[in-house]
Amino acid sequence: MAGLAPEGSQFDARQYDTKMNELLTSDGQDFFTSYDEVYDSFDAMGLQENLLRGIYAYGFEKPSAIQQRGIVPFCKGLDVIQQAQSGTGKTATFCSGILQQLDYSVTECQALVLAPTRELAQQIEKVMRALGDYLGVKVHACVGGTSVREDQRILSSGVHVVVGTPGRVFDMLRRQSLRPDYIKMFVLDEADEMLSRGFKDQIYDIFQLLPSKIQVGVFSATMPPEALEITRKFMNKPVRILVKRDELTLEGIKQFHVNVEKEEWKLDTLCDLYETLAITQSVIFVNTRRKVDWLTDKMRSRDHTVSATHGDMDQNTRDIIMREFRSGSSRVLITTDLLARGIDVQQVSLVINYDLPTQPENYLHRIGRSGRFGRKGVAINFVTRDDEKMLFDIQKFYNVIIEELPSNVAELL
Repeated sequence: MAGLAPEGSQFDARQYDTKMNELLTSDGQDFFTSYDEVYDSFDAMGLQENLLRGIYAYGFEKPSAIQQRGIVPFCKGLDVIQQAQSGTGKTATFCSGILQQLDYSVTECQALVLAPTRELAQQIEKVMRALGDYLGVKVHACVGGTSVREDQRILSSGVHVVVGTPGRVFDMLRRQSLRPDYIKMFVLDEADEMLSRGFKDQIYDIFQLLPSKIQVGVFSATMPPEALEITRKFMNKPVRILVKRDELTLEGIKQFHVNVEKEEWKLDTLCDLYETLAITQSVIFVNTRRKVDWLTDKMRSRDHTVSATHGDMDQNTRDIIMREFRSGSSRVLITTDLLARGIDVQQVSLVINYDLPTQPENYLHRIGRSGRFGRKGVAINFVTRDDEKMLFDIQKFYNVIIEELPSNVAELL
């Protein structure tokens, strides 16, 4: 499918790169510091013994590309902008950097991590706890949909790290339940997502309340120019660690498409695949919350067992569903992009895009779930006539060819 992009193609690679380059060259030279040291093992990074114990106990053996470059500059207290695809270990990179620098003799909040969804914040809290297990770290997730009083109680009893969503964190700072005086590290995770979700003002507001001498880390899978503009405002000569877009690979994930022609034919196609789905754990993405409900009903009415989650459900329900899915008692999860980044399920080996994502970037977040840390996975894209342009854009964006699905899909899993 090489050649010219079809008429009205959404993603213009040249424009993206031009804008990026302008931003980086105008005064980018004196703005970014480059950092090229690569550490092949966690042992070589000069980390505390008890942090290393936590890293190995968590099951990491060798650092991923971003970890090889990103942990040490963060540990040195430098401001960092790190871009790498979902599932490459960004979370463990900043968690390690934070855990290395905390003063454990002081039970005050010294690091604040912001994430765009509750699920992601809770996921980060889990990783931080696990990695910091031998250090005795106290971490609390401040997210919406939970009791404010409970948050205040935990914060007043003292924590080292707060991970949260912008709304609740700002609320806690404003009520002075979260005291900023000792905060020396501030991390924005999935910064691209936070900006596109309109959290920009809240992030600024939070920033105003933090001490002026603070280390800032910005982590993101894609780095839209807006994200870089934001970083200018509150970062000091940040080190930029970048896995370039052309090198963003979807390695280890076999990708296929099925020509379903019409929207109406997707359901039968999915049901034909159901037996294959249930062999392994799979996630099915659709583009709207209403469609999550519709598809769930349709599947259940045909006696297929599925779970579903989306942003309109209350937090408690979402937690229970995700727990069932993680434990494997439900094997097929139907969801929207909103939760693509919070689903870090080790066993997911099949992702189905029932609807293609509306943005090429989101394709990565969805299917980057499956082959995490070099595990293999399969992604199947349902393509109607109207989707052909988007499929073309996705292939161009990631420099991949998405073949038609062969009949022996079960053998690929």
